[in-house]
Amino acid sequence: MSRSDDEVALIYRVASACLAYPGAEFVADLGSFEAALQAVRHPAARGLREFLSATADFTADQRTAAYVDTFDFTNRHSLYLTWWTDGDTRNRGVALVRFKEHYRAHGFDFADDELPDFLPAVLEFCALARTDALLIEHRPALELLRIALSEKGNPYASVLESVCATLPGASPTDRASARAMARSGPPRETVGLEPYGHLGMLPLLTGEHR
Repeated sequence: MSRSDDEVALIYRVASACLAYPGAEFVADLGSFEAALQAVRHPAARGLREFLSATADFTADQRTAAYVDTFDFTNRHSLYLTWWTDGDTRNRGVALVRFKEHYRAHGFDFADDELPDFLPAVLEFCALARTDALLIEHRPALELLRIALSEKGNPYASVLESVCATLPGASPTDRASARAMARSGPPRETVGLEPYGHLGMLPLLTGEHR
């Protein structure tokens, strides 16, 4: 495995932690995140460094308030990837099933206490399975979320910038371009891959084989 693969995996793991609810574990891990990112040469790490720097002086209450204000009160900042492409239509149910099938194809099961398209869980999976297929497939959602956060001057935009910067090609510059990307249809990875192995993940995922 190349250094670049390891660095991208680290970027995904830190981004996952930054986009999950900022509990005590996240605060305890901040120092290790910052230290690990210092050694990363991949340019995509810059956004994560910016986010950690911008929020370094936040108290626990401020972190919680910033997270809730950003993600809990509006779908315009939804962390559920299929919401951006399928909304609340029946198509979304099919898309969610595909997420679960993709996890199982790599040797993971998904717990039922969260939807499988929840971005922090997707990023954790991508880090451990060393795959960006789900991120590429749902890149329009990532870019639209990035743009929405950037327009508000929200620090979380830097986290999305890091994630998008790991993917091939340039990011769209505006909503119209991101929607055009969605209409063109990103490539989809077929289900049926060999299991990757038994790996520990967020509580949302388990490494049990099927």
